[in-house]
Amino acid sequence: MKNDSDNSVLAKLQSVGVRRNNRWLVRDIDLTMHRGEIVSLIGPNGSGKTTVTKILAGSLEPDFGSVQRPPNIKIGYVPQSVTLDSTLPMTVQRLMDVPQPVDRSELIKVLTELDIQHLANASVQKLSGGEFQRALLARALLRKPDLLILDEPTQGLDVHGEALLFNRIAKIRDRMNCGILIVRHDLHLVMVQTDTVVCMNVHICCTGTPERVQKDEAYLNLFGKKAFEARALYSHLHDHDHRLDGSIKDL
Repeated sequence: MKNDSDNSVLAKLQSVGVRRNNRWLVRDIDLTMHRGEIVSLIGPNGSGKTTVTKILAGSLEPDFGSVQRPPNIKIGYVPQSVTLDSTLPMTVQRLMDVPQPVDRSELIKVLTELDIQHLANASVQKLSGGEFQRALLARALLRKPDLLILDEPTQGLDVHGEALLFNRIAKIRDRMNCGILIVRHDLHLVMVQTDTVVCMNVHICCTGTPERVQKDEAYLNLFGKKAFEARALYSHLHDHDHRLDGSIKDL
């Protein structure tokens, strides 16, 4: 765990709470994001994960507590879902230029990194779910974020596709030295590339390394059978690495 006093801190939430209609959406949230760290925020539906991401991104001010960010921090956000007008033609390349044009060489570099360079001129409306998620990720990366927030980035992907995506995310972290927050409803494959897991259900139930959280009683009680399935999958994947070509490398 990094020291919160060093200059790697990208965002810090202290005792943060949001209350609506006499109900807590989140309460007493303490969360620090560091440069170069991958954090997984997990919890069931309605646990407050999206509220926390909005606070981190600066689109929602909490009712209680404090939020600290360095000046001029750049935050990239890949939402869980985006609805596009099916009658409005838009290519992947055009999507990258919203809201402002991007450098063409950088565009090709990022699309290649995510293995969608061949889709540059494809219609966004005709992309598969996984391709569209990678296009949204490319758009966020082109803004060179200090903090990258990914809300359920593996929708529509099978287990192999999830493993490939998380390998790419880890490489992006290494190349850009950014902080990455991955929002998930459970652990599963996300554990393999995660430095810190934050498990929440309105408040933070437990936090720590994947190894520590998967043994925590609060996590086991919250996820039940799924927690044991995640532990088995983590144990299987953590002793080797799945390369992008499908081959396996022992760790």
